[in-house]
Amino acid sequence: MRGKFLIVFTLGISVSILCLPLFAHHGNAAYDATKQITVKGTVTQFLWANPHCVILLDATDEGGQAVHWMAETENPTTMTNMGWTKGSFKPGDQITLKVITVKNGKPIGRIVYVDLANGQRLPGRLRLDDSSKPEDDPKQ
Repeated sequence: MRGKFLIVFTLGISVSILCLPLFAHHGNAAYDATKQITVKGTVTQFLWANPHCVILLDATDEGGQAVHWMAETENPTTMTNMGWTKGSFKPGDQITLKVITVKNGKPIGRIVYVDLANGQRLPGRLRLDDSSKPEDDPKQ
């Protein structure tokens, strides 16, 4: 009896230890939560995948140079609950992103919201007040 208990106990501890990486998640330390910018451009790719949905976007900077942006949001399940679908974006779509930028200045951001060409706003974060409209947002 003691031998069975020891085997089950050891197996339970082993499985628990092996599952720990499943609870890991990256932090938001790379993002500058105090800096949000608006990026207008053309979708080049939309990745509907775990752990985060990603929009790849071609935009231009103030000098007219092409900039390739990568912007991420939540997982597909969360985004579905916020009105997104796998077909929300396709290459060639013109969109405007509001993103929280990374601290190192690279064209990478965490999506706050996406404004579509038809005027619809899709939230990119759980804390967005859906009642806001593009004209309510001060341009930075």
